[in-house]
Amino acid sequence: MKKVTTPLTKQARVKLKCGEEVLLSGTIYTARDAAHKELVRLINEKKKLPFELKDAVIYYAGPTPERADGSFGSCGPTTSSRMDKFTPALLDKGIAATIGKGSRSPVARNSIKKNKAIYFLAIGGAGAYLAKRITSSVTIAFKKLGPEAIYKLKVKDLPLIVGIDSGGCDIYA
Repeated sequence: MKKVTTPLTKQARVKLKCGEEVLLSGTIYTARDAAHKELVRLINEKKKLPFELKDAVIYYAGPTPERADGSFGSCGPTTSSRMDKFTPALLDKGIAATIGKGSRSPVARNSIKKNKAIYFLAIGGAGAYLAKRITSSVTIAFKKLGPEAIYKLKVKDLPLIVGIDSGGCDIYA
């Protein structure tokens, strides 16, 4: 497996190929439907965003409540297609990659290719295992959204598959 770290620069992204297995380490951010809606609202209103989007990675996940030791019980991927209507706005602002499960719409696929971004697949149903790859977490935005808040996660060797590469090759095609 290829080791990849964040921030995920364009030079690193273009080297990743569809179907390739990777171990991702570094900082990533969780965001699901409600958080995406808020991020796009902030972009449209030209307001300050809760984190730097350039070369960042968004994980489509809503972690379970933290345990007393600060760890998650589960942090698995959610269905990516629900975020497709928000994807172009975020990729156009610099998001390097997204992590989720399932296929993407033509709009999302075209935006991934246009922006030389990456779509990573995480193993669905393995949220407890994936949570063990999280070394730290902190809620950074939209706390009122509960598990749909944005969490800043540090991950070590998160196992992923390149689902759509920067050239537009789609593993589902």
